[in-house]
Amino acid sequence: MRGMSAPHFIFDRPLHRRRRDRAAATQHRVAPVIEALAERLLDRLDDTTRRFGRALEIGGRGIVAPALRARGIPFVTSMDLSPRQVAGAGGLAVAGDEEWLPFAEGSFDLVVANFCLHWVNDLPGALAQIRRAMTPDGLFLATLPALGTLQPLREALTAADAALRGGASPRVSPFPELRDGAALLQRAGFALPVADLEEVSLAYRDPLMLLRDLQAAGETSAILSRDARIPPRNLFPQALSALPGGAEGIPVTIRLLTLTGWSPGPDQPRAARPGSATARLSDALGVPEHKAGDAVG
Repeated sequence: MRGMSAPHFIFDRPLHRRRRDRAAATQHRVAPVIEALAERLLDRLDDTTRRFGRALEIGGRGIVAPALRARGIPFVTSMDLSPRQVAGAGGLAVAGDEEWLPFAEGSFDLVVANFCLHWVNDLPGALAQIRRAMTPDGLFLATLPALGTLQPLREALTAADAALRGGASPRVSPFPELRDGAALLQRAGFALPVADLEEVSLAYRDPLMLLRDLQAAGETSAILSRDARIPPRNLFPQALSALPGGAEGIPVTIRLLTLTGWSPGPDQPRAARPGSATARLSDALGVPEHKAGDAVG
């Protein structure tokens, strides 16, 4: 992977897979956070009266699949880049790559990707493959961290790196912006695309525990352009000491980007063609209609 120079290769996917493998044995340390993120995503299913029969969940860490089955979905397939992670999902499990989905067109009427797509090199391509694997009028739900997540840690590590080495190596992954969300869905061919943002606030009394939790969850940096050298001994102590904090501990914010989209279907609402209206807005509002340029007073 290190020899790849194409600009769209951002992440070392084999390294990330190995870290997710190891995290299968340690992520119980951060289970409350993982479960809370999954619950927030699955709550979106309550916003629709549609009933689903065949679901695919990606990156659910053994939490999402049981929750989908508990909601009465009879057929749930789990997929993860890590064989160890997907083995804990129960039911039909597939070790697979989000960038090369191994499913036929029209396989699922619901796809849920929980906090995993931020490690994909070609996110538009992955979303397009997900849409092709869906039946018409199927629902896609995903969460991923947005720009601003771990921002104080990013800035502290960059400043410490610059002070100790005279340069900075990327140590926190890049995250998408809110404004990118709906555009990504639309580009992938989803209908009725929606992207929204909410903040999940955490606090750490010991900043070192933040790094340990990221490691336990398999969420440490796998950026291809990272500095492969052993970091200076003082790098992390210096960076962690610079994090803002108070009596309540060091605040950590996860800016949670949620994506919602539907695979195109014949019964979905569509925008009317310009000029096709059969009623006047002024009649609906009960106000007189004026032509452009008329004086109103």
